[in-house]
Amino acid sequence: MNDLGHRSSFDGKIAGNYDLEETLGRGHFAIVKLARHVFSGEKVAVKVIDKTKLDEVSQAHLFQEVRCMKLVQHPNVVRLYEVIETHTKLYLILELGDGGDMYDYIMRHECGLDEDTARTYFRQIVRAISYCHKLHVVHRDLKPENVIFFEKQKVVKLTDFGFSNLFLPGEKLETSCGSLAYSAPEILLGDSYDAPAVDVWSLGVLLFMLVSGSPPFNEANDSETLTMIMDCKYILPDYLSDTCKNLIRSMLIRDASRRATLDDIENHSWVNYGESVTVNNIPFIQREDITDADREYIIKKMVEGNIADTVSILKYVQPHFYLARTIKDGRERNFILTFAMQGKDIAS
Repeated sequence: MNDLGHRSSFDGKIAGNYDLEETLGRGHFAIVKLARHVFSGEKVAVKVIDKTKLDEVSQAHLFQEVRCMKLVQHPNVVRLYEVIETHTKLYLILELGDGGDMYDYIMRHECGLDEDTARTYFRQIVRAISYCHKLHVVHRDLKPENVIFFEKQKVVKLTDFGFSNLFLPGEKLETSCGSLAYSAPEILLGDSYDAPAVDVWSLGVLLFMLVSGSPPFNEANDSETLTMIMDCKYILPDYLSDTCKNLIRSMLIRDASRRATLDDIENHSWVNYGESVTVNNIPFIQREDITDADREYIIKKMVEGNIADTVSILKYVQPHFYLARTIKDGRERNFILTFAMQGKDIAS
């Protein structure tokens, strides 16, 4: 991140090379503003975080959000263009959607979308989550409000990685986070949990909303909603196809070990119905494994530089060295040697 705190104008109207305009949304510690690049005129969304209001846990979530968004670059994930830091503010310069979020879209359809339309959007969200999981990134706050429409591109994109984290396959996370109506039972119970499984549960809630127009667990108060989630009680609309019902039921299972996996979802007949052409789903960054000799050399240099001891590197870093090839306009641009640092849930 760039420390540009010496320029006082950054805390006012202008953040870097961007003119801040109207407010698009507000949160506890941040506001999202429309902004325009002062030279190109390109519109972006700028998430403005007041660092003075953040406690240690919130700071951990914030920097993990930045770390995960830098790592995950995919056609169905909102892009993080730039991060600007001052003494009191952090500005995340983000790709701007042009069609609102999925929650508002669903609310305009009282009985949900027809299955063909729902399938089109659901496929894209599944691809985004699947790509995140392949990079060992779990979202943990998947809900319609965090899916943005890009009508000119004819796609939807996943955003808001504020509760995301890196995970190691087979190891559990412990932090309770997310939104009640979309959270898996194991998170609400405060148990340690398998990271991919909680995103699968949220995918089930999201698909239910797409095809019905309302969430499966939506009672008069939080206590009743919590009870319904724990009992896994919901009513599927009669007009849904059997294959759609089957897919939703496979995701909304209380026992996470019996819940569908991302592979199960991607290979499900409902998801793949009518898809007869190969989808252009190439990530913006492709990764290739490096040679064993190069890997050993990098580890040696990290130890010599006092970054970490060999045991820690082998556990958290070594399996994730890769050669990153950036893709732009269908052409390979450059190669960068990098790695994804894995570790325990920092907000635990």
